[in-house]
Amino acid sequence: VTPPNMAAPGGCGALPRLLLLVLALLLAAGADPDLEPDSAPDSNPAPAPGGSCGCGAGRGGGGREAAARRYAAAQGSGSGRSGPMVAIPGGVFTMGTDEPEIWQDGEGPARRVRLNGFYMDQHEVSNEDFERFVNATGYLTEAEKFGDSFVFEGMLSEEVKSEIHQAVAAAPWWLPVKGANWKHPEGPDSNIFNRMDHPVLHVSWNDAVAFCTWAGKRLPTEAEWEYSCRGGLENRLFPWGNKLQPKGQHYANIWQGVFPSNNTAEDGYKGTAPVTAFPPNGYGLYNIVGNVWEWTSDWWAVQHSAEEAHNPTGPSSGTDKVKKGGSYMCHKSYCYRYRCAARSQNTPDSSASNLGFRCAADALPDTGG
Repeated sequence: VTPPNMAAPGGCGALPRLLLLVLALLLAAGADPDLEPDSAPDSNPAPAPGGSCGCGAGRGGGGREAAARRYAAAQGSGSGRSGPMVAIPGGVFTMGTDEPEIWQDGEGPARRVRLNGFYMDQHEVSNEDFERFVNATGYLTEAEKFGDSFVFEGMLSEEVKSEIHQAVAAAPWWLPVKGANWKHPEGPDSNIFNRMDHPVLHVSWNDAVAFCTWAGKRLPTEAEWEYSCRGGLENRLFPWGNKLQPKGQHYANIWQGVFPSNNTAEDGYKGTAPVTAFPPNGYGLYNIVGNVWEWTSDWWAVQHSAEEAHNPTGPSSGTDKVKKGGSYMCHKSYCYRYRCAARSQNTPDSSASNLGFRCAADALPDTGG
């Protein structure tokens, strides 16, 4: 029996809604599953980079953001207990683009943004980091509370897929897996024993807020995230420049081959990669694109002022939160969102097997205690 609520890549709620959600998925453009970059030729169909990978309905859990903050504040003894941070110098940069690849995502217009200096986690929060948090606080993620989370079909055994397909016709390549959560990314029979240095998965925005607050940090704003992603470069597609594979080298964990049927894993990873895999960008940040989507603090909107802004924080309210960076599922033919200007969204209670986060801070957290 599948529980009535679950964490979904697009914030899906009760399973009986799934057929409606599938229909919505076919009409939507801009949720989640990723695909690959630019230059290397392959056998993919003509690009349709605005594809959707999830559903957009939430669980309707009104006060969970505040609840997560209260819980984290009550447990706030974890200062400095996550990964190392990098100082990001203040400055002015061009956010967004006047040449959007996925116009409906609100990638434009290009606008000047001035930011104060801040700190950014050098890498995504790992399973080891998150386990330390859970062991210290007893925290239960929303995926654990609701009993299900969405898993990319390609990561599941044929037996598991068969059982799920018999129970429900799920969205394309996303299946609701009972017992899937951060400790069991592909369901109860999976574990993270050999993936402690990989990014934590199945973590909702609310869960990420709880972790960051416990660690004496916060989620980055979208502007901070994009500024960090660019690594000091102006108007470049990727954190390292405009060419996907400079001198034939892989710089990110994305999908190679034909999505979603064949991942050749030419970059060395079929699923997630260790959080320090691949060369860092100009600010010393690892995996700022690819690997897993990363939550930001901003509410989602697609209309932006072209006027220069100082430390923007996004809209004052909304239904979805902005996520950035794409994931190991990204491929240019479907979800070309591993660019610094690219963006997507999920409801704050959403979780999935390609969604994680990293923290930011105004000052280095106290490492004592």
